[in-house]
Formats: sequence, structure tokens, C-alpha cells
Amino acid sequence: MTAAQAPRTPIDITITPRNLNFDVGPLSTDWHGGDAFRTAFFNSLSIMFPIGEQHFIDSVKYYRDRITDPTLAAHVRGFTAQESIHRREHQKYNETLCATRGYPLEALEEPIRRRQAWALERLPPITHLASTVAYEHWTAMLADSLLRKPQGLAGADPEMAALWRWHAIEESEHKAVAFDVYKAVGGSNSLRRWLMVVVTVQFFWDTFRHMRIMLHDYQESRFQLWKGGLSFLFGKQGAFRGLGRPFLDYFRADFHPWDHDNSAVVAEVARELQLAGQPS
Repeated sequence: MTAAQAPRTPIDITITPRNLNFDVGPLSTDWHGGDAFRTAFFNSLSIMFPIGEQHFIDSVKYYRDRITDPTLAAHVRGFTAQESIHRREHQKYNETLCATRGYPLEALEEPIRRRQAWALERLPPITHLASTVAYEHWTAMLADSLLRKPQGLAGADPEMAALWRWHAIEESEHKAVAFDVYKAVGGSNSLRRWLMVVVTVQFFWDTFRHMRIMLHDYQESRFQLWKGGLSFLFGKQGAFRGLGRPFLDYFRADFHPWDHDNSAVVAEVARELQLAGQPS
């Protein structure tokens, strides 16, 4: 790696896996304060994670033999370990959710699996890494929003809130790893930008498709349900409010994920949850 390509992750950020196990029993209820929409939003994100995170791991590990920088090599190991635990916990999450609430897990996952199978058969490894970089930026933006706006989980079951905050902390810690690998192996800005457009469409399509299925049987007025829910997502303190700038920054030629340095809030929430120093 050249000096310009060296990782720009803050030196006080460690990418340490925390081998935690969460009680996901509350998934049998509208665990987010009894609010069906808010609960479905978080649940819909979880449906995407086990398949997606395995793809992220595979796309980064494909290039690990080409990583010569020892710091980046250590980051890759931390990234892989964190994402493996995320995958395990969200697989448990999704299986419990669907078993207790009657959602069709295979039907929810099938379009994602089909799309991924098509891509694996036809697209080169660098394209898969570019898509991972884009998805990691989306998860980092949402993680930062969750950590900075604790009201986003106000009223949620404490165990479920802890699960989502833990995930947000670790997504923030490793948010630059796939990007740094992509730059180290010569990935282009044009491909990176194009895949962000594709990934953004896929992300919103999958999220709202899952939510539509999960909310199908609610007797409440669909209009009122979605009106209140969209305010939760896009209102003044909404999960997506304020993401415009970090999203657009991604398209800069000199962009790096740690241009948006949220290490202080990551450390603060980790201390609140007593996560610092948890062994793997």
C-alpha cells in the first residue's frame, strides 16, 4: 500500500469482536414500545443481515492475501470476527422472529438469495467488494444515527435495544475496513459510485418489502400506520434524517468513511453498555 492508501481509521479505534448472546424472546411481540411500524422496521433490517454479512465477509477475505499493510490485515481479521458474530445473532433473531410470528423466512430471504446467486455467477470479485463497501457505508450511516439519537430506541425492550446498539457500535468500528481493502487492491471510484446507486435501490426495496409483509395483517388503518411510521423514519429526529450529507460525500473522489469521525459517540455508548474490553 502507498502512504495515500494507508488506513485512516483513528488510532484509538479497535475492531474487537464481542462474543455476546442476546435473549431474543421479545421478538414474539411488538417489542419496540408496542409500535408495530417501528418494530417491523428493525425486524426488516435484521432479515437482510445473515445473508449480507456472509457476503461481506467473503468479498473481503477474497483479497486478504493481497493485503501487505499489517494494520489493515489486523482490521480485516477484526472485521471478519465481528461480522461472523453479527451473522450468528441475527440468524437466531430471524429464526425466532419468524417462528413466533408466523413470517415466512424463506420467502423473505428468497429474492436476496436469488439476486446474490446471479451476481456471484456473473460479476467479478471486485464488484462484490464494491457492493460491500456501499452496504457498509449504509450500515455505518444508520449506526451513527442510532447512536446519536437514543430516542430512536426509546420505549424498546431493553434487551433488544442493547442488541441493536451493540451492532451499531461494531458497524461503526469497522466501517472503513472494506473500503480500505477496496482501495488497496486498486478498486476504482467509478465502480464504487455506481454500486452505491445500485445498493441504495436494493436496500430500500428490500427494507420496505419486508415491512409490507410483516405489517400485512395489521387491522389498523394502513394510511395511519405508515404515516406515523414514515415520520419516525424521515421526521425531525428520524432515523434517515441528516443522512443526506454523508450519503453524498460517498461520491467524492477523496472520500473516506472516517471523514465522518464518530469515535467519541461510539466510545460513549460502549461505556454505557459496558462493552469495552469484552472478550471474543
